Amino acid sequence: MKKGLLICLALASSTAFAQAQTGNLKINQQRIQNRLLELSKIGALPNGGVDRVGYSKADQEGRAYFIGLMKNAGLDVSIDYAGNIIGKRKGKNPSLKPIAFGSHIDSVPNGGNYDGPVGSISGLELIETLNENKVVTEHPLELIIFANEEGGTVGSGAMIGKITPAALKSVTQSGLTIADGIRAIGGNPDSLSKVVRKKGDLTAFIELHIEQGGILMTQNQQIGVVEGIVGIEHWDATIEGAANHAGTTPMNVRRDALLAAAKLIVALNEVVTSQEGRQVGTVGKLAVEPGAYNVIPGKVVMGIEIRDLSYDKIWKLFHEVEAKAKEIAKTSETTITFTQSSVGVTPALTAKPIQDKIISVAKSMGFSYRYMQSGAGHDSQEIAQIAPVGMIFIPSVGGISHSPKEFSKGVDIGNGANVLLQTMLTIDRN
Repeated sequence: MKKGLLICLALASSTAFAQAQTGNLKINQQRIQNRLLELSKIGALPNGGVDRVGYSKADQEGRAYFIGLMKNAGLDVSIDYAGNIIGKRKGKNPSLKPIAFGSHIDSVPNGGNYDGPVGSISGLELIETLNENKVVTEHPLELIIFANEEGGTVGSGAMIGKITPAALKSVTQSGLTIADGIRAIGGNPDSLSKVVRKKGDLTAFIELHIEQGGILMTQNQQIGVVEGIVGIEHWDATIEGAANHAGTTPMNVRRDALLAAAKLIVALNEVVTSQEGRQVGTVGKLAVEPGAYNVIPGKVVMGIEIRDLSYDKIWKLFHEVEAKAKEIAKTSETTITFTQSSVGVTPALTAKPIQDKIISVAKSMGFSYRYMQSGAGHDSQEIAQIAPVGMIFIPSVGGISHSPKEFSKGVDIGNGANVLLQTMLTIDRN
């Protein structure tokens, strides 16, 4: 018994020592900023933004630059059949499933230099910090740079078996189809089934990202602990009235489809803002027929979008909008019909145990934090289908993203990278 007790005490002491040793690790903030600057030169635009859309020449150049950095960091680098760049680092226990982290480096047209690259370069910095401090984790590690995130989370979608043969024919902003784009970056669209990972293949996936909104900045919070990525549903609302002469038709006998549409837009706003929560509703497009100064609009088609972390709530809000539409149609003598215009995006919740670890790490470092949802899509929403996922947000200055004015302060990036590092180490120990 005494011998067993001594062994237990020795193991506990060893674990405590390792925790104390790795708990003091800090990333090199300046190195992250330098690499963000270097990457921003690839696909740079005169206005300070970047055009590095997925599969483009600039994207290919950016990927080559990043692969070089990954190899210099000692990672075993490969490109899977979907074009994802995967850098592997061995752990002490090869029987354990990898802990993965990363993001993407492609951009939207005329985009910014922080969306995606912050998480990707911080993931690389995590590896470099471990190397410099001669720390070997228990779990194997994977740094994943997903392909064409901005074009519809293609790389991460392929990893969960989501990319269909029909989707491969879609033309991307690079001018290539997804299939040809995958080939251009070293993948093979005919072998995507070999990319698919199953539940249990990863211990966890963690993604550091800029917030892309203004909540953290306006509330003076340093770290966002993401509870999940919102679901999205789209509908086309078709309002039909009667086109007629704008000069000769009295106001009280008109069946103006655009007037009814305007009331429906207001009704959507009232429904969405009447309830507690962070749900959002938007009318982002409007087509008016016949579209002339001197003709009363006879038909309007408008696009409605509702987002929330709860799928049930999205549909509850929509049904309330439907009820309002019936009243508007009756009083305006129009007809209003709804058509779901696309397959929706299911909400993706992050793992509560990883949320708790992020909070514990943030507290230990003295960082302020808040729970929040992501209103934008990320690769994490795909990987959440097969593995426990955590997301860490850092402030975006002015809440601006997908713009040349996108910016996050170096200190905030450093804070996020340190939280990423310590969260990964906490998962590794547990």
